[in-house]
Amino acid sequence: MVDEDIKSKALFVEGLIDYQDNSVVSRELIKKELGTVTIFAFDKGQGLSEHSAPFDAMVQIVDGEAEITIDGVKNTVKKGEMIIMPANIPHALQAVNMPYKMMLTMIKSD
Repeated sequence: MVDEDIKSKALFVEGLIDYQDNSVVSRELIKKELGTVTIFAFDKGQGLSEHSAPFDAMVQIVDGEAEITIDGVKNTVKKGEMIIMPANIPHALQAVNMPYKMMLTMIKSD
């Protein structure tokens, strides 16, 4: 369930979620039939193993840096940067050198 208390307010994105030791934490901000917006916090060494999704997905790093592998190609994405992961293409995310927070926007593809 999406929190109603965040609607119609200017919010500090990094403060929407906290890191937890040895964990990946997520908070769904928007959930609609056509897509979602979720914020994640990855502790150092944590990640999501390779998978694919039926959505185009945009990752925006809001703290730290992530190693994001798309179709076998590794990308280092840092705070203030974004990357688009195409639908149905294998991808993985990892906090290699430091923890990171990201906002994930997924839009359903045709």
